[in-house]
Amino acid sequence: MRTELLAAAGSIGQMERYIEAGATAVLIGEPRFAMRLPGAIPQEAIADAIAKAHRAGAKAYVSMNKLFRNHELPALPGYLKLLAEAEADAVVFGDPAVLLNVREHAPGLPLHWNAEMTGTNSATAGYWGRRGATRAVLARELNEEEIADLKSKTTMQVQVQAHGMTNIYFSQRNLLQSYMDHLGKEARIVEQGPNDGRYLVEAERPEEKLPIYEDENGTHVMSADDIALLEVLPELLRAQVDSLYIETLLKPEAYNEAVIRLYRQAMEAWERDPDGYECDEEWLDALHAQQPEGRELGFGFLYKEQVY
Repeated sequence: MRTELLAAAGSIGQMERYIEAGATAVLIGEPRFAMRLPGAIPQEAIADAIAKAHRAGAKAYVSMNKLFRNHELPALPGYLKLLAEAEADAVVFGDPAVLLNVREHAPGLPLHWNAEMTGTNSATAGYWGRRGATRAVLARELNEEEIADLKSKTTMQVQVQAHGMTNIYFSQRNLLQSYMDHLGKEARIVEQGPNDGRYLVEAERPEEKLPIYEDENGTHVMSADDIALLEVLPELLRAQVDSLYIETLLKPEAYNEAVIRLYRQAMEAWERDPDGYECDEEWLDALHAQQPEGRELGFGFLYKEQVY
């Protein structure tokens, strides 16, 4: 199976541009059902988005990764039926409520399990696999050996983040709004664009700026640096990772398109000649040229020995 290149898209136009740049799958949705999306494709447009992705030769996965409260559950059956009728390629979930509703109202709709920080072993992945999930989204904290070992011990597809910022803290409360209300000042949460936003700075590490992304689902604190695995793609491809994910959140669209193109070039070069593959220095130079000032590129946990 060819490893897919997956990118999150916040609109139909953006989705089409990312596919044109080289993404073979897109992650779409809306805040009623999903967290940390770069934009919203509302329910009335989701079937059209899925159809357009398919016509462009890409898969369309719909994110439903939020934690649902009781009053939100009645909306799940209708939405899932719509996704099944539109032939969505999978629903991405973390809350078991989604799985149970798929079983009852949209049987046959593929499921990708994404609990982020808890996707760390093959036994847990297998647990969700036996309940209908076909893919596990692995935790960002796994190193190269752990990724390869987990993949070898499961029949499920595995997805690894290859590029972009990561979520390091989430609260369902709107902490910034609450804090501003506490101060008794007129509170406004400015919609976050790709080039601005609010940051958390810790006293111990004043040089690190952690982006704070706040939406209707709560407050998300993101990493100060970006994962960038372009240089080490062969390790993941040899491990037969099924999907490489590019996180597009809080980045300009032009940046994301450029990154997708670079990863597509590297993946196709490896596919043509795995044994003779070498990472082109021009790709790395182009990647660094796109990178925002103050955000370092790194390998994340890929080469870090875990201490238990």
